[in-house]
Order: sequence, then C-alpha cells, then structure tokens
Amino acid sequence: MTFHQRTVAVLGAGTMGSGIATVTARAGHSTVLYDLDEGRVKQGLDRVGAFLDRSVKLGKLSVEDASVAKSGLRGTTDLRDLTATDVVIEAVFEDLAVKKGLFAQLDDIVSEQTLFHTNTSTLSVTAIAAGSRRPERVVGTHYCNPAPLMKLVEVANGRHTADWAHDASLEFLASVSKTTIVTKDRPGFILNRFLIPWENSCINALESGLGTVKSIDTAVKGALGHPMGPFELLDIVGLDIHRQVAMRLYEQLRDPRFFPPPMVDRMIAAGDLGRKTGAGFYTYDDNRLFGS
Repeated sequence: MTFHQRTVAVLGAGTMGSGIATVTARAGHSTVLYDLDEGRVKQGLDRVGAFLDRSVKLGKLSVEDASVAKSGLRGTTDLRDLTATDVVIEAVFEDLAVKKGLFAQLDDIVSEQTLFHTNTSTLSVTAIAAGSRRPERVVGTHYCNPAPLMKLVEVANGRHTADWAHDASLEFLASVSKTTIVTKDRPGFILNRFLIPWENSCINALESGLGTVKSIDTAVKGALGHPMGPFELLDIVGLDIHRQVAMRLYEQLRDPRFFPPPMVDRMIAAGDLGRKTGAGFYTYDDNRLFGS
C-alpha cells in the first residue's frame, strides 16, 4: 500500500482530532473529519483552517499548499461517507466501548484493506482491536499534542496486528512527515508513563506554593529545554482530558503518582479546562489550535 494522495478519515473533531486532520491535510491526503455533532465538526474544520492560515502568515506554508490542504478537507457526521477511506484514525475520547463500537460499524462500511489506527494512549490496542472482525489491521498510533507541531508518533501493535498493517502504518506516518518510535501495547506507552506523573507533580508543586504557573513554566523551559512548560501543555491538552488519561492509567497501574491532584477537579468544576474554554492555568482570547 502506498500513500500518495490517499483518503484519510479522522474520527473525533476535538483538539487532537482536528490536529491530526491538519497533519494529514497538510501532507496532501484527502481528509474527512468525522464527529457525531455538526457543530463540533464545524469547530474542528475551523481550527484546521485557522492553523493553515496562520502557517501561511508565518511563512511556514505556501498559499498554494494551504489552498490544496483546504480543498482536500471536508467534514461529516455520517460514517457511511467514509466508504472510500484508506486509513481511519480514531481520535475520540478514551472510552473502550465507544472506540470498539466505531471500528465494528466501520467493518461493514470500508474496504477490508483499510488500516484502522487508534490514537489511544491509555487503553489496550488489543482490546480496541477486538471491536473489529479484522483485528490484524488495527495499529496504535499515538500522536503527541499539539499534533501539527510535534513530530513524534508512538506506534504499538495489538496482539493480533499483522506485519503488513504495521509496515503500512509506518509508511503512512512517514508520508505525513512524522518520526515514529515502536513501543509495546502497555498502559501509557512510553510518553504518558513519564508525562502524567510529572504533570501531576507540577500541579502539586503549584498547589503547595513552591512556585507560580509562570515561574514553573519558565523554569522547565529555561533549565530543562522543554519547548513549553507543563501548564502551557496542560492547557492545550485540556484539564478534562488530563484527568481522563490520568485516571485510566491509575485504574490499570494502581500507582498513586498517576492519580490527578485535587486542583484538577476544582478547575474542571469551574469550567477552566484550558485553551478550548478560554481559561485554564492561563487565559486566552480564543480557542484556536495551538500555533494558529
């Protein structure tokens, strides 16, 4: 399978889904962004368009390439519109039943050769793949957030993933200019095993008065060389998503380092989820994709 101007479906029009759609559309693939709600689809498409426009303004993308990306991008709320899809990238929230259900429905819609990718970072790829009658075509591909800017993708095979699906997935990810690392189908893969306890530690440090949001972010960027601080990153991911990921890992690993600090629940209760709500650890003028 080659991936020159293929058709890609991204399931989920939230921050991660719209970010992945930006990646695939920018790479020249015909991209369909799917969600259950028309409003969410429109918001997702608007995020992609804003990112592409900003990239042109910054001189990182030509007007012509941005136009091609936009012309190859569309949205839908109907899974039946994905019939001609070559690669399905599932990026919905971390709910095993929902993910399995989507792949089960798509079995009757797409070709038997269509690759199924799941962007999970906490659930078992094997368990998600069990929703499909062809689990051998399901591969875990965890994009780092924000997907349009971060180069790395973690790749994890399920128990029944076929060699052809693994190889084709690496080829596809190369076609969208991603760097890949292969890991095991284990909770959190590599990155979230490190990241979630560290982010929780940063939140605890803030709550204990060890530093301010700004000082902790500045320390991490200035001394550790990170491109953004932990609170900048948490605002991009969303406090609701952080809690969801942290709890999934805690439930499986029973390591208290993964349990989200009380501040997370208070911020969620207040509606301060991050960029998408206009306020989190920082405040924002809009909820555009990071970098747009």
